[in-house]
Amino acid sequence: MYAPFKSEIELYQRHFATVFLFYMASCHKTPIQNIGLFESEPSSYVLDPQAIDESSGIADSKINQDYLWVQEDSGNPTQLFLISHDGKVKKSIFVAGVANRDWEDMTLAMGPDPSLDYLYLGDIGDNGNTHSDYTIYRFPEPSLTVDTVRKIDKIVFRYPDGSHDAEAFIVDDLKKEIYIITKRDTLSRVYRLKAGYSESVINTLEYVTSLQFNSVVSACLSSDRQGLLIKTYAGIFHYSIKQDISLSEVFKTNPTTVNYQVEPQGEAISFASDNTGFFTLSEKAFSTVVKLYGYKRK
Repeated sequence: MYAPFKSEIELYQRHFATVFLFYMASCHKTPIQNIGLFESEPSSYVLDPQAIDESSGIADSKINQDYLWVQEDSGNPTQLFLISHDGKVKKSIFVAGVANRDWEDMTLAMGPDPSLDYLYLGDIGDNGNTHSDYTIYRFPEPSLTVDTVRKIDKIVFRYPDGSHDAEAFIVDDLKKEIYIITKRDTLSRVYRLKAGYSESVINTLEYVTSLQFNSVVSACLSSDRQGLLIKTYAGIFHYSIKQDISLSEVFKTNPTTVNYQVEPQGEAISFASDNTGFFTLSEKAFSTVVKLYGYKRK
């Protein structure tokens, strides 16, 4: 009983810290209240079997329709799970030749071959702020018939101002840029990896701005590039994107809040690939089961 109780206390502390810092930041710029972009009551499916305890990132598959990719964070095997939209675990796929130092987020985006979709895995966590560089792994999205991914690109980067713990990143296909969002800073900081980044040497990020809140644990960009969702433990924020505008400017705008069913330790979010809504998935934490939530667009 002691371990679950301790986890629950820690979770409530995280939630309190997020809400408190958000309130302090919002004294000068308050997010707009929910304007009803998505249904307030999500669908809910228990994962079957309960084989994924530490979900840290999800991405809705394009070539495997009605399935989601799931990754787990540090200490877990270098594998991905494929689960159906109703919570059934289909299979796992091994990612060879890489490490899971602290995988914290994932996304599906374009890559070197314009005819393919690519999965990006962010090995970007750093709870102790001890690492000098971080890695994003990239490879073509696997089909259901693949058991092992072997050909993997490595995008290595460092921050311009020292180590940071991050659990969220997005890839902007239009501008060919990658954005990293930190977690533990007083206000979460946004950094940019500009177009033309290298896959052979260490890249240096560019600081963009700070958000109005902290404890960011995941983020996702809609397939039509008109919406950006940023998730904390306690809430989800939506940023509207005007056509062709740089995301570096979007992060400086005022978000709206989105209805959210708070999870035991919700660290993963993804838009549906057809843009009909979004999904969230939590670590098991002190809960008895892991559930997949789906929020439909109105």
